[in-house]
Amino acid sequence: MSRPIRVVFFVFYFEAWDALDAVYRGMLADPRFEPIVVTIPRKLTGYDKFRDEKKMSAYLDAQGIVHERFRFKKSKEGLARLKELAPDYVFLNYPWQRNYKKYYQIEHLVEFTKVCYVPYFSTSLVQEPGEAGVAPHQYIQPTHQLSHMVFLQDADTKAAFDREGRQNAFLTGTPKIDALLAAKETVEPVWPINRQLQPAQQPFRLLWAPHHSYDHGWLNFGHFSDEFEPMLEFAKTHPEMDIVFRPHPFLFGTLTDRDIMTQEELDQWRSKWDALPNTFTDLGAPITSILLASDAMVTDGVSFIGEYPLVTGKPAIFWEKPEHWEFSPLGKIAEATTVKVHNMEQVEHAIAQAQDGTLPDRSEQIADLVHAVRPQPATAAQTIIELVAKDFS
Repeated sequence: MSRPIRVVFFVFYFEAWDALDAVYRGMLADPRFEPIVVTIPRKLTGYDKFRDEKKMSAYLDAQGIVHERFRFKKSKEGLARLKELAPDYVFLNYPWQRNYKKYYQIEHLVEFTKVCYVPYFSTSLVQEPGEAGVAPHQYIQPTHQLSHMVFLQDADTKAAFDREGRQNAFLTGTPKIDALLAAKETVEPVWPINRQLQPAQQPFRLLWAPHHSYDHGWLNFGHFSDEFEPMLEFAKTHPEMDIVFRPHPFLFGTLTDRDIMTQEELDQWRSKWDALPNTFTDLGAPITSILLASDAMVTDGVSFIGEYPLVTGKPAIFWEKPEHWEFSPLGKIAEATTVKVHNMEQVEHAIAQAQDGTLPDRSEQIADLVHAVRPQPATAAQTIIELVAKDFS
């Protein structure tokens, strides 16, 4: 090989950086590759403009990852700089093009480079209404169609690509799963509340993680509007317990954009929540650190019902919303690892069980999930790196 393979990791979704981290670090240690990380802004639901590049940059700084920041006012200028970098491959970890600035969208990238896409974990757990197989949004978006290589975690999605006659999909597993499974040995637990009870006792640590999806048009798992007042009252009446609120990155924007809560109502609730000595709102710390530090998790969401048991070996308390989208075959395996609840009384009972060690055992179901999401013994990152090297040669 006459020169290293230049790979640009083109990212704004720092919440799912773990889908790319091991690939980047593997390439950094491999003389065949020259990896470069580039941060760009994003526009999420409820945003009036593109922003958050600073958040992505700060996250990477905290991880010790050198990166170039694209702070151009116009994405056309950023595209010109990307062309100057002359990447052989550009890696993405986020598929929906509406959240990218115009000239950062995949149609422009494929004009001069090969795009590789590594999906993040959650959405393959859910079935699209009216669909018998894999949800079409998993394989028919421009990101799926135009990418030179797509690296997949499960055989069902790979089969969907194959049925479409596309040869760009590879069953590799996902680096995100590898990172989750390795977290106990590689990640330091971090809890953002530092308190000691009397006598010298650590508070019980509860993580509460609501999802953003609020209607039948998309997933329909989230019901923060049913949760926020009961959970505030629960926190007030349980001063012996630490509760970290970890909202989905889209949650606040969705609440106001869909007129579920006004900004004033949300701000008032947040001020009450954040004023308590035993609560904290976390908006982006490395999730595995907090998962490992927690004693239990309550979530209504999608990905966390699978991620929590993979990291901790414990079941998530799944505060299920009626009439959410159906789980996919893989999602049903993840669902089986949870302890389901449907109202605040049941939530409190499950938390009490977690406190006294009587939460139902789900070890067999968690073992089934591990087997389902890791299709091969080699790590996904190693496999992806070798596939890219072979493609380049």
